[in-house]
Amino acid sequence: MASINKVIIVGNLGRDPENRYLPSGEQVTSIAVATTDRWRDKATGEQKEATEWHRISFFGKLAEIAGQYLKKGSQVYIEGRLRTRKYTDKEGIDRYATEIIADTMQMLGSRQGAGDPSDDRGSYQPPSRPAQGGGQRQQGSRPPGLSPDLDDDIPF
Repeated sequence: MASINKVIIVGNLGRDPENRYLPSGEQVTSIAVATTDRWRDKATGEQKEATEWHRISFFGKLAEIAGQYLKKGSQVYIEGRLRTRKYTDKEGIDRYATEIIADTMQMLGSRQGAGDPSDDRGSYQPPSRPAQGGGQRQQGSRPPGLSPDLDDDIPF
């Protein structure tokens, strides 16, 4: 039976990204994202909310982009997968940490100080993991085997 490990988070950064480097030289960027659930208590009618914090790690090119463009308070959309790590703390006690390993990130909200609104720096999809569901193609690319002459004959 197939299994799926997929997480989608939309929230705000609680602090600036933290950048570090692996021995291989690959960048790793870590962020903390808050998501807030709001509801009305049925018994009292009082408005309530609960905030959940999520640890997210980026690797490679995605880490470079996240480290450069994200700031505390930024709103982001992230797709990734859950990973739980076991480690031993200073007292020798085994602990577990669950984090999201990001595959896709899109910056949401306003682009303060951004130039051209058509600039596409707001999202990044690593080339090694193409978007499912027919993601966007770069302008000028066409499916393999499609003749360039066919583009002119399409009536719509």
